Amino acid sequence: MEAANKNVKTIIEKMTEKYHDWPAKLPFALWGYRTSVRTPTGATPYSLVYGMEAISIELEIPSLRIALESQIPEVDWVQARYEELLLIDEKRLAALNQVQLYQRRISRSFNKKVRARNLKDGDLVLKEIRAPVRDPRGKFKPNWAGPYIIKKILKGGAVQLTDIEGVEFSQLTNLDQLKKYHVR
Repeated sequence: MEAANKNVKTIIEKMTEKYHDWPAKLPFALWGYRTSVRTPTGATPYSLVYGMEAISIELEIPSLRIALESQIPEVDWVQARYEELLLIDEKRLAALNQVQLYQRRISRSFNKKVRARNLKDGDLVLKEIRAPVRDPRGKFKPNWAGPYIIKKILKGGAVQLTDIEGVEFSQLTNLDQLKKYHVR
């Protein structure tokens, strides 16, 4: 939901000149958001809900589509609309398939950047300092602490560390906070 709010906010910012104009522009921003195609689904939110694309300007200026719909008998129009609604499930399944393909593509892209950490019990490692520690050295403070020894690698990427003297840490460390320490 926050992503949608951010997008609507961006649309409104582009449409308004003064900050107090936004209430008048909100319906247009929402209309634009609901009728624009989403990359993950390959469809508009409006079409996934109502089974057909939105008609905006056609309400004021009759188009061929509106003219044809107004000339057909009501029974035929209802039948055509019913058939469109039957196809909505197919559209939603196609959108779901598109979302799954999009997620796989994003996952592959992310996994290309993941580095394998070949660490095992007994290795010397450095631990990343993530906590905001007040240090008089400012930006020259160290980013890594250690070296430490891996006592045990647990399931899920948790690691039990000990210091050089063999004193065990009370808390587990995440594997992604460690890098191998190479002695020169």
